[in-house]
Formats: sequence, structure tokens, C-alpha cells
Amino acid sequence: MKVAVFSTKAYDRRSLEAANAGHGHEFFFLESRLALPTAPLAAGHGAVCAFINDELHARTLGILARGGTKLIALRSAGFNHVDLKAAHKLGLKVLRVPAYSPHAVAEHALALVMTLNRKTHRAYNRVREGNFSLDGLLGFDIAGKTAGIVGTGKIGIILGEILAGMGCRVLGYDPFPNKRFKKIGTYVDFPGLLRESHIISLHCPLTPESHHLINKKTLALMRPGAMLINTSRGALIDTQAVTHALKSGHLGYLGLDVYEQEADLFYENLSETIIQDDVFQRLLTFPNVLITSHQAFFTGDAMKNIAETTIGNITDFEKGRPSANEVTSRQIHHGA
Repeated sequence: MKVAVFSTKAYDRRSLEAANAGHGHEFFFLESRLALPTAPLAAGHGAVCAFINDELHARTLGILARGGTKLIALRSAGFNHVDLKAAHKLGLKVLRVPAYSPHAVAEHALALVMTLNRKTHRAYNRVREGNFSLDGLLGFDIAGKTAGIVGTGKIGIILGEILAGMGCRVLGYDPFPNKRFKKIGTYVDFPGLLRESHIISLHCPLTPESHHLINKKTLALMRPGAMLINTSRGALIDTQAVTHALKSGHLGYLGLDVYEQEADLFYENLSETIIQDDVFQRLLTFPNVLITSHQAFFTGDAMKNIAETTIGNITDFEKGRPSANEVTSRQIHHGA
């Protein structure tokens, strides 16, 4: 099958070509993001392979459909960047990678927690400069603290298990409770989780209901000095409200692997340019903020799983086989 692959980096090409051995799909690799201006490049390709910062809006999908595309193969679990109603109306099937490596994301969330707490990134730079002072590096014991997990799917549960193993009391909030989580933690309502947790980690999908889940009102419910971690979707957080909470000192720590306006920033080398996003630049000035560029998924194991599942999805579609990875109408409303 002819596949146009957008937002391609060298590592994407390597993993997809390795997974394609024995399948025989023909790839057209494009470095550009999929958006309205670049959609015509997919003409003549039965499938489009897209990543999280590609823009699959109604007009873009219309161009793809008119160009002969029948399948949208996502290299991600999330699908909030796809206008699913438009896709279904146009007869485009959308397949995703529902679980590539939940351990990778959960472990990265823990890395953000540990780095923010013990300030190892700052200590590393100090020692390299011959500064062995401990001033400003004070952390806290994670054992005995309360950790709140917002969204108890596979990733949230794994992080909860890790934190429980470190001696944390674990709380969870999810509209759809999971029996596995109940073995390690206790479900509470969202306000209760915010009030009681020293560490709060977001692991929920982005839906109309969860957009700006963390806002001025919910931030006010958090205990003073709490740590907030987001490795899920940037728009779960109202960045302006979080900035104000950091400035006031109410929010003690912020760890982000995602950002609401990340599409024009992440995955590119902008070190020789002037970043125009003033909100993002303001965040970088806080000593208690740690930002990584949407890399939580980025392990060798995860890349292999993403590529193999993506290729499997394309092959299933080509052969007319049903796929458990299809985004259904139920998911349009519930987000996962």
C-alpha cells in the first residue's frame, strides 16, 4: 500500500522501515507536518501516517479524501488532533496505536518528579562549574507523601504502582474506575484529590470535558507547594493560570512533557532562532519548572512497538481485516 508519512524524523524512518520488512508497503516520507497547505502532497496515496502535531482538520481531511486517501494511520494513542466526525463522514478509517509502551511514559513522569524534587539538573550544572554548594537544592522524601493520579488507564496505573512502591499513599480520579487501580490506591473525587495530594500527575485524554482541567479554580484547590506533572496532553492545563500560580508561590513545582502550543516548538531545533511564544518563554524563567519536549514515549521499545502496530494497522486495512485499533464513534464522545 502507498503510504504518505508526515512529520518524519530519521528515527521514524528507521523504525517504520524495519517494521515494514515482509509487508511490502511503499512509503513516501515527508519532514513537513500534515496541515492544510501540505495535504495535497498525499495525493495518490491510499494511506496517510500522521503524528501528534499534525493537523487533521475537516478541510485537511477533505483534501486527503479527494486525493484518494482511505486510511489515517496514527503513530500515537491520542487522537484529539483529528476531526473524527469529518473523517467518518468522508469515509476515512482512523486507526491508532492504543498502547505502545505505557511504562515509558510512566517512567518519564517519575523522572520529572524526581528531577524537580532533588534538583539533579541544577546540581549537574553546578558541579561541572566547580560549585559544590547545597544551597537551593533541598528536596523532600517522597515516601509518606500523597500522590494523585488523574486518569487511571495503563499509564496512570503503572505510575501509581511505582509511587506506591516508593511509599506513597496513592489517590486516583477517573470517571471510569479500574479494578487494577483499587489494589494500590483509593478513588476520590477530583476536588478531594487536588486538596490532599502533594504530587499530582495527569494521565487522561483530551476531550471537551477535560480541556483546561487545571485552571484558576482547580489550582486554588491544591495544597500550597504541590507538584503538578503533565505527560498527557498540553491543553489539559490553562498555562496562563499555572503561570500565575507559580508566581504567587501557591504551585510549588511544575513538570511538563507537553504544552498547549507545542506544535510550533517541539521536535525542532530552534536554538538559533528567537522563540516568539512569550507564555512558554515565561515558564522557562521559573527555577521550579522543568519542561521536556514531548519525549516521554521516546524509548527504543516504544518506537519499535509504535512502528509494528502502525504497520500492522495498515496491513489489516489493506487486507480488509477488522482492527481493534480503530477509533470508534463511542470514542468520539468519551475520548478513550
